[in-house]
Amino acid sequence: MISGKTRLLLSLLLPCWAATAWASEPAGAATSAQAVIAALRQPAPAHTAFAEARFLNMLDRPLVVSGQLSWLGGDRLQRRVEQPRAETAMIADGEVTQQRDGKPARHFSLKRAPQLQVLLDSFVAARLEQAFEIQREGDAAGAWTLTLVPRDAHVAKTVARIRIDGIGDQSRCMHMQEADGDLAVDLLGPLAEKMPAEPTRAELQALCAGSP
Repeated sequence: MISGKTRLLLSLLLPCWAATAWASEPAGAATSAQAVIAALRQPAPAHTAFAEARFLNMLDRPLVVSGQLSWLGGDRLQRRVEQPRAETAMIADGEVTQQRDGKPARHFSLKRAPQLQVLLDSFVAARLEQAFEIQREGDAAGAWTLTLVPRDAHVAKTVARIRIDGIGDQSRCMHMQEADGDLAVDLLGPLAEKMPAEPTRAELQALCAGSP
Protein backbone atom coordinates (compact mmCIF):
# COMPACT_ATOMS: atom_id res chain seq x y z
CA MET A 1 0.00 0.00 0.00
CA ILE A 2 1.20 3.55 -0.69
CA SER A 3 2.79 5.26 2.30
CA GLY A 4 0.61 7.71 4.19
CA LYS A 5 3.23 10.42 3.71
CA THR A 6 3.28 10.10 -0.08
CA ARG A 7 -0.53 10.01 -0.25
CA LEU A 8 -0.76 13.06 2.00
CA LEU A 9 1.64 15.13 -0.06
CA LEU A 10 0.04 14.27 -3.39
CA SER A 11 -3.47 14.90 -2.12
CA LEU A 12 -2.34 18.27 -0.81
CA LEU A 13 -0.54 19.39 -3.92
CA LEU A 14 -2.22 18.15 -7.05
CA PRO A 15 -5.76 19.56 -6.80
CA CYS A 16 -4.41 22.98 -5.77
CA TRP A 17 -2.30 23.62 -8.84
CA ALA A 18 -4.59 21.74 -11.20
CA ALA A 19 -7.52 24.02 -10.36
CA THR A 20 -6.01 26.82 -12.46
CA ALA A 21 -3.47 24.98 -14.59
CA TRP A 22 -5.17 26.03 -17.84
CA ALA A 23 -6.70 29.33 -16.83
CA SER A 24 -4.14 31.52 -18.63
CA GLU A 25 -3.69 29.32 -21.72
CA PRO A 26 -5.63 30.44 -24.82
CA ALA A 27 -7.78 28.00 -26.78
CA GLY A 28 -5.82 26.25 -29.52
CA ALA A 29 -2.48 26.62 -27.77
CA ALA A 30 0.26 24.06 -28.34
CA THR A 31 -0.19 20.84 -26.38
CA SER A 32 3.33 20.90 -24.88
CA ALA A 33 4.05 20.18 -21.24
CA GLN A 34 5.88 23.52 -21.11
CA ALA A 35 2.61 25.34 -21.83
CA VAL A 36 0.93 23.56 -18.94
CA ILE A 37 3.76 24.27 -16.52
CA ALA A 38 3.82 27.93 -17.51
CA ALA A 39 0.19 28.19 -16.43
CA LEU A 40 0.68 26.65 -13.00
CA ARG A 41 1.55 29.84 -11.16
CA GLN A 42 -1.35 31.24 -9.14
CA PRO A 43 -1.69 33.68 -6.25
CA ALA A 44 -1.92 32.37 -2.70
CA PRO A 45 -4.01 31.55 -0.84
CA ALA A 46 -5.87 29.11 -3.11
CA HIS A 47 -8.63 26.90 -1.69
CA THR A 48 -10.39 23.92 -3.26
CA ALA A 49 -13.21 21.80 -1.83
CA PHE A 50 -12.66 18.06 -2.21
CA ALA A 51 -14.37 14.72 -1.59
CA GLU A 52 -12.20 11.63 -1.79
CA ALA A 53 -13.10 7.96 -2.22
CA ARG A 54 -10.35 5.42 -1.59
CA PHE A 55 -10.80 1.95 -3.05
CA LEU A 56 -8.57 -0.44 -1.11
CA ASN A 57 -8.03 -4.07 -2.03
CA MET A 58 -8.45 -5.12 1.60
CA LEU A 59 -11.89 -3.48 2.02
CA ASP A 60 -15.28 -4.24 0.45
CA ARG A 61 -16.40 -0.60 0.54
CA PRO A 62 -14.55 2.61 -0.32
CA LEU A 63 -13.45 5.03 2.39
CA VAL A 64 -14.96 8.49 1.82
CA VAL A 65 -13.75 11.78 3.33
CA SER A 66 -14.39 15.42 2.43
CA GLY A 67 -13.07 18.85 3.30
CA GLN A 68 -10.84 21.57 1.85
CA LEU A 69 -7.39 21.73 0.28
CA SER A 70 -5.40 24.95 0.56
CA TRP A 71 -2.13 26.23 -0.88
CA LEU A 72 -0.97 29.02 1.43
CA GLY A 73 2.06 30.13 -0.56
CA GLY A 74 5.62 28.85 -0.78
CA ASP A 75 5.82 25.30 0.54
CA ARG A 76 2.86 25.73 2.92
CA LEU A 77 -0.02 23.42 2.06
CA GLN A 78 -2.98 22.27 4.12
CA ARG A 79 -5.52 19.45 3.84
CA ARG A 80 -8.47 19.83 6.21
CA VAL A 81 -10.85 16.88 6.49
CA GLU A 82 -14.29 17.87 7.83
CA GLN A 83 -16.24 14.62 7.33
CA PRO A 84 -16.56 11.99 8.74
CA ARG A 85 -14.22 13.34 11.45
CA ALA A 86 -12.10 16.46 11.74
CA GLU A 87 -8.43 16.11 10.82
CA THR A 88 -5.88 18.63 9.56
CA ALA A 89 -2.58 17.97 7.84
CA MET A 90 -0.09 20.75 7.15
CA ILE A 91 3.18 20.92 5.23
CA ALA A 92 5.37 23.89 6.12
CA ASP A 93 9.11 24.56 6.18
CA GLY A 94 10.01 20.96 5.38
CA GLU A 95 7.85 19.46 8.13
CA VAL A 96 4.50 17.66 8.07
CA THR A 97 2.05 18.06 10.96
CA GLN A 98 -1.08 15.93 11.37
CA GLN A 99 -3.73 16.87 13.94
CA ARG A 100 -6.91 15.02 14.96
CA ASP A 101 -9.41 16.33 17.48
CA GLY A 102 -8.60 15.14 20.97
CA LYS A 103 -5.23 13.62 20.01
CA PRO A 104 -1.66 14.97 20.15
CA ALA A 105 -0.25 16.36 16.91
CA ARG A 106 2.12 14.15 14.91
CA HIS A 107 5.20 15.66 13.27
CA PHE A 108 7.70 14.24 10.82
CA SER A 109 10.34 15.72 8.53
CA LEU A 110 10.33 15.50 4.75
CA LYS A 111 14.04 14.68 5.03
CA ARG A 112 13.00 11.19 6.10
CA ALA A 113 11.63 10.62 2.58
CA PRO A 114 13.77 12.36 -0.07
CA GLN A 115 11.31 11.54 -2.87
CA LEU A 116 8.67 13.64 -1.13
CA GLN A 117 11.01 16.62 -1.04
CA VAL A 118 11.55 16.17 -4.79
CA LEU A 119 7.79 16.21 -5.37
CA LEU A 120 7.30 19.26 -3.17
CA ASP A 121 10.07 21.18 -4.94
CA SER A 122 8.68 20.15 -8.32
CA PHE A 123 5.19 21.47 -7.67
CA VAL A 124 6.07 24.58 -5.69
CA ALA A 125 8.89 25.62 -8.03
CA ALA A 126 6.94 24.62 -11.17
CA ARG A 127 9.59 22.05 -12.15
CA LEU A 128 6.90 19.49 -12.83
CA GLU A 129 8.66 17.85 -15.78
CA GLN A 130 11.56 16.88 -13.55
CA ALA A 131 9.26 14.78 -11.36
CA PHE A 132 6.76 13.38 -13.91
CA GLU A 133 6.35 12.35 -17.49
CA ILE A 134 3.32 14.33 -18.64
CA GLN A 135 0.71 13.42 -21.23
CA ARG A 136 -2.07 15.80 -22.18
CA GLU A 137 -5.27 15.16 -24.10
CA GLY A 138 -7.97 17.61 -25.12
CA ASP A 139 -7.79 21.39 -25.26
CA ALA A 140 -8.16 24.28 -22.85
CA ALA A 141 -11.54 25.31 -24.29
CA GLY A 142 -13.20 21.93 -23.69
CA ALA A 143 -12.64 18.66 -21.84
CA TRP A 144 -9.03 17.77 -21.08
CA THR A 145 -6.93 15.19 -19.23
CA LEU A 146 -3.45 15.32 -17.74
CA THR A 147 -1.69 12.02 -16.99
CA LEU A 148 1.40 12.10 -14.76
CA VAL A 149 3.82 9.18 -14.45
CA PRO A 150 6.53 9.50 -11.76
CA ARG A 151 10.11 9.58 -13.04
CA ASP A 152 11.63 8.73 -9.66
CA ALA A 153 11.93 4.95 -9.21
CA HIS A 154 11.16 5.13 -5.47
CA VAL A 155 7.95 7.06 -6.08
CA ALA A 156 6.96 4.74 -8.94
CA LYS A 157 7.03 1.80 -6.55
CA THR A 158 4.02 3.28 -4.77
CA VAL A 159 2.32 5.61 -7.29
CA ALA A 160 1.78 4.14 -10.76
CA ARG A 161 0.17 7.20 -12.32
CA ILE A 162 -2.04 10.21 -11.63
CA ARG A 163 -4.80 11.45 -13.91
CA ILE A 164 -6.48 14.84 -13.64
CA ASP A 165 -9.69 15.53 -15.58
CA GLY A 166 -11.13 18.96 -16.23
CA ILE A 167 -13.32 21.11 -18.46
CA GLY A 168 -12.23 24.58 -19.53
CA ASP A 169 -10.44 26.28 -16.63
CA GLN A 170 -12.00 23.96 -14.03
CA SER A 171 -10.25 20.91 -12.62
CA ARG A 172 -12.92 18.32 -11.76
CA CYS A 173 -11.26 15.07 -10.68
CA MET A 174 -7.97 13.51 -9.66
CA HIS A 175 -7.37 9.76 -9.93
CA MET A 176 -4.30 8.39 -8.16
CA GLN A 177 -3.60 4.80 -9.20
CA GLU A 178 -1.26 3.08 -6.77
CA ALA A 179 1.19 0.38 -7.78
CA ASP A 180 -0.55 -2.22 -5.58
CA GLY A 181 -3.92 -1.69 -7.28
CA ASP A 182 -5.49 0.68 -4.73
CA LEU A 183 -7.16 3.76 -6.18
CA ALA A 184 -8.01 7.20 -4.78
CA VAL A 185 -10.50 9.41 -6.63
CA ASP A 186 -10.94 13.06 -5.60
CA LEU A 187 -13.88 15.15 -6.79
CA LEU A 188 -12.83 18.79 -6.75
CA GLY A 189 -14.56 22.14 -6.40
CA PRO A 190 -18.37 22.15 -6.90
CA LEU A 191 -18.27 18.51 -8.02
CA ALA A 192 -17.24 17.47 -4.49
CA GLU A 193 -20.84 17.98 -3.33
CA LYS A 194 -21.97 15.20 -5.68
CA MET A 195 -19.91 12.44 -4.03
CA PRO A 196 -22.27 9.47 -3.39
CA ALA A 197 -22.44 8.02 0.13
CA GLU A 198 -21.15 4.67 -1.16
CA PRO A 199 -19.62 5.43 -4.57
CA THR A 200 -18.59 2.91 -7.19
CA ARG A 201 -15.72 3.42 -9.62
CA ALA A 202 -18.22 3.58 -12.49
CA GLU A 203 -20.27 6.30 -10.77
CA LEU A 204 -17.20 8.44 -10.17
CA GLN A 205 -15.98 7.97 -13.72
CA ALA A 206 -19.36 9.18 -14.99
CA LEU A 207 -19.23 12.25 -12.74
CA CYS A 208 -15.71 13.10 -13.87
CA ALA A 209 -16.66 12.78 -17.54
CA GLY A 210 -19.94 14.69 -17.20
CA SER A 211 -20.70 18.20 -18.34
CA PRO A 212 -20.01 21.14 -15.96
